[in-house]
Amino acid sequence: MEGRSIKRASNKWLTTESKPVIIAGPCSAETEEQVLETARRIKKSGKVDIFRAGIWKPRTRPDSFEGVGEIGLPWLQKVKWETGLPITVEVAKASHVELCLKAGIDILWIGARTTVNPFAVQDIADALAGVDIPILVKNPINPDLTLWLGAVERMQKAGLKKIGAIHRGFSNLGETYYRNTPQWQIALEFKRMMPSIPLICDPSHICGRRDILFEVGQKAFDLNYDGLMIESHIDPDNAWSDAKQQITPEVLQDMLSKFVLRKDFEDEAPVQNELQYLRERIDHIDNELINLLSDRMSIAREIGSFKKEHNMTILQLKRWNEIINRSMKKANNVRLSEVFILKLIRAIHDESIEQQSIVFRNEKSE
Repeated sequence: MEGRSIKRASNKWLTTESKPVIIAGPCSAETEEQVLETARRIKKSGKVDIFRAGIWKPRTRPDSFEGVGEIGLPWLQKVKWETGLPITVEVAKASHVELCLKAGIDILWIGARTTVNPFAVQDIADALAGVDIPILVKNPINPDLTLWLGAVERMQKAGLKKIGAIHRGFSNLGETYYRNTPQWQIALEFKRMMPSIPLICDPSHICGRRDILFEVGQKAFDLNYDGLMIESHIDPDNAWSDAKQQITPEVLQDMLSKFVLRKDFEDEAPVQNELQYLRERIDHIDNELINLLSDRMSIAREIGSFKKEHNMTILQLKRWNEIINRSMKKANNVRLSEVFILKLIRAIHDESIEQQSIVFRNEKSE
């Protein structure tokens, strides 16, 4: 990894002072030979800190490969003995936890399909009560920040001290570029609300394909994530699960060597002074934007009164289409993405409709 290493906060147990953590290994443990050979080649790179492999695989369809199960644990024990790499495994219920603890697994993680179910998360938390083992919590499949925070809180209430989070993207039926839409803003809000919890990015599940893994991994580092979890397999094209998103240990090694780590400059006064000046300019513009929006909503309320007086519907579809088309053209002229402008205009329009609805409701009660 190029560039200066990121200095990490001391309360972030998962990372070192010298580099972010890298977790790698196959999506699924398939055979003992496959697991051991993958681990050997990953270890040879010298760039991976923790070996991962799934032995229980929650799948949507019952005839899909659901993992080798308990028989994979001795394979992982051999990986740890031979390579010295700590081992992490996904657990979905209390019985998985008990088997992993007996096998000496170093780190556990809770998958997205489990995080979405508070009952399952609580069962895992209860099974871990009084146990000093690190655990990582993936975001739920659906974009629900509260579920993600709640899963971490359940681990905290069980007495666990070494807790991390994994951002693996969110399911979106309309998504075509990613397998799971990153929705970075949700992960960054998680980071803001739980700053002491290390945040790992899982580019493999966000991307669902190999060709954009570097792009997503680099963005995670640019956003000051604490590490990556990347799926690696000795024969990705013939993997029993998630073949398209896995890469060989050698490709992984090359990718890791190309990532650039940014400095945060937290303790460097000259840099912070210049940054503060720029931020103050943004704050000034933000205040002006809020004032302009307030003026816009005041006019929207006047329009609401006019529509009420003339017995008109709140939604005027022709006018709404005109606003969208005009805004899209303007976005292209001022170097703003159409996606961003569409989200912004929709949010403003939704609030305008709500303001007019309030006018309608108030006048009905008079």
